[in-house]
Amino acid sequence: MKDFKLKPETWVVVADGEKALFMVNRGDAEYPNLDVIREEEQDNPPTREQAANRPGRFNDGPNVHRSAVDDTDWHQLEKERFAKDLADILYKQAHKGAFEALVIAADPSTLGELRKELHKEVADKVIGELDKDLTNHPIDEIEKMLRHVPVDNFDNDL
Repeated sequence: MKDFKLKPETWVVVADGEKALFMVNRGDAEYPNLDVIREEEQDNPPTREQAANRPGRFNDGPNVHRSAVDDTDWHQLEKERFAKDLADILYKQAHKGAFEALVIAADPSTLGELRKELHKEVADKVIGELDKDLTNHPIDEIEKMLRHVPVDNFDNDL
């Protein structure tokens, strides 16, 4: 099993549901040098701070029994919306010809949302995916992790 090689000028997006780093490899395949070219972040407080009311209740019929109604998870909805926003940014950049190859590293939930939202033009440029949250790691650690990931862990052929 050989290690993945991050070619020069490959874009790397590292994201979770609230923060994303857009980077480009300014180094070579052996020694990547990721340069942050854009950072996106959203303020996403917990659902309890976003919800206006307590969860609702309703009567089950002629008796006095009442059931609770699940409240909307506003925090999760914002994470999904953030993934859609990232997909839109990537589409605009791909349409401009800003990148030819893309690697996405994100927590499994965000990665799944991104996959659903990516336009075909962007999805065709994805050469690898890593289902790991690297947003709070220093750039040099991200470079090392991407350099030493076995090719078998990436979803797409290289």
